[in-house]
Amino acid sequence: MRPRPIRCDIFCTVIDNFGDVGVCWRLAQQLATEFAWQVRLLIDDASALEWLATPSQHAAVSISDFHGAEYENADVVIEAFACEIPPAFQAAMAARKVPLVWLNLEYLSAENWVATSHGLASKHPHLPLTKYFFFPGFDAASGGLIRERDYDTRRLDFDATAFRQRHGLPVASQKETVISLFSYPNAPRDALYAAWAASATPILAVLPGNTDAPWQRGNLRVLPLPFLSQHEYDELLWLCDLNFVRGEDSFVRAQWAERAMVWQIYPQENDTHLVKLKSFLTRYLPVGAGDTLYALFMQAWNTQGTPDWPAFASQLPQLNTHAKHWADALRQHPDLATNLVDFCLTRLKID
Repeated sequence: MRPRPIRCDIFCTVIDNFGDVGVCWRLAQQLATEFAWQVRLLIDDASALEWLATPSQHAAVSISDFHGAEYENADVVIEAFACEIPPAFQAAMAARKVPLVWLNLEYLSAENWVATSHGLASKHPHLPLTKYFFFPGFDAASGGLIRERDYDTRRLDFDATAFRQRHGLPVASQKETVISLFSYPNAPRDALYAAWAASATPILAVLPGNTDAPWQRGNLRVLPLPFLSQHEYDELLWLCDLNFVRGEDSFVRAQWAERAMVWQIYPQENDTHLVKLKSFLTRYLPVGAGDTLYALFMQAWNTQGTPDWPAFASQLPQLNTHAKHWADALRQHPDLATNLVDFCLTRLKID
């Protein structure tokens, strides 16, 4: 007799920039399609899924309202980014005859304390429940990064010409540097646009999630695109010579794309995000390279400074080579979904 599929509920709240739901949707899809889990995404605003997901993906994961859903005997409950499961739902979880596995999926961090915090258990103060903290990360001591089994196959089979035709991009030119720009409103884009307009070589900047009209200034052409599905956004990253990304989901996808990237980390009070940025750069760059052009450019981009584009552009070939080596190193570790499934199965009792 074949065992029944694992039932999994994922709770997610949609933050203003859609990064949380992006991570949750990728994880939900992977658990459903690669591990045959029965996955339900409980979300407070499902409208983002209208453009985030392709139509065929909706069949794999069921969608419920975050606040109105009832517990349906899930074996695994994932609380994404400390979104706080409703108290009545928690009480129903505690009443389950066979103990479930409750995870708090944390935000990605490159800080050293992740290694000692990943997998820690926390007893509920009133109910017979234990919550485990599951941290994404960049090494074997963490939960890893989201990466689908077919990701590299899709990347290697990518048809750049077809993508350009579908989205109205001009025919490829060897003289033109193609850049995707996905940033928060406080990024110093005007300074960057000025540098690109004065560039010695033509630049095509593609702006996903933007409804403005196309425009051109000097050697810069700017082409806004509507929000792309996650598969289409992966393809945009593969198309470009350089990717500016923000938050967590696009940041991780840019690393798998094997392209040079510039990351704008989500701003936090007291400049806490700059500590996290430094921790990532320490991991990402070779030892002793913390003051390189790349690090200085990234720091300027995250502090409303004036990024030195000419100096940065001169290093693009080396940065792309480094990006490939970095992705190769990350592939040596299991992906996040695989780690999460293994973590749950070692603690789960199936009724």
